[in-house]
Amino acid sequence: MRKGAAAKPATARRAVRKPVSKPPEPAMDLAVGRRIRDLRRAKQMSLELVAARTDLSIGFISQIERGLSSPSLRVLATLADVLGVGIAALFGAAPKDESAGGVVTREVQRAELKLWRTGISKQLLSPAGSESRLNLFLVHLEPGGNTGDEFYTHDGEEAGLVLQGEMTLTVDTETWTLKQGDSFRFASRRPHRFSNPAPDAKAVVLWVNCVTAAG
Repeated sequence: MRKGAAAKPATARRAVRKPVSKPPEPAMDLAVGRRIRDLRRAKQMSLELVAARTDLSIGFISQIERGLSSPSLRVLATLADVLGVGIAALFGAAPKDESAGGVVTREVQRAELKLWRTGISKQLLSPAGSESRLNLFLVHLEPGGNTGDEFYTHDGEEAGLVLQGEMTLTVDTETWTLKQGDSFRFASRRPHRFSNPAPDAKAVVLWVNCVTAAG
């Protein structure tokens, strides 16, 4: 009697895992770009004029305005300075609460600016508006988050308090490591930069910016 051929074992299909990559955040870039474009047009400033005053190329500014490039905090501060506003003017409008009277900002109403490429996000704690000259922020620095190697300057004065983690702050030629409970203040025209040096811990800083130039 002929034995039947042994059945071949079923071959299990391997699940092909696609590499997980951090998704871009084009909506944030588009929103910031539109606000920069609208402010520039309201000031009746050409791309050429803004480029000349910021030392940024016309093409780069155009890409930012169209949401094709994600600018750093240094670039945003430089653009806001040339446009005669504080960086708070680049935040999205928060939901209006008529009962707040433009005085109170509820936690759920905070406007936020995510600089996702550099690991920095800023929540606006004061009411949003391009005319505001004194603004309060909650700055979140992811591990390694930083403003870049280049120093930057802008109008006004700033101060802050480290609420969580630690932050490295450089102003002019001096560098300090600030830990929870440490605070700072300096004129924003002094070249500065900052970062979170921790490889695995977030930093949170309460930050105040005061714009002295007329908006």
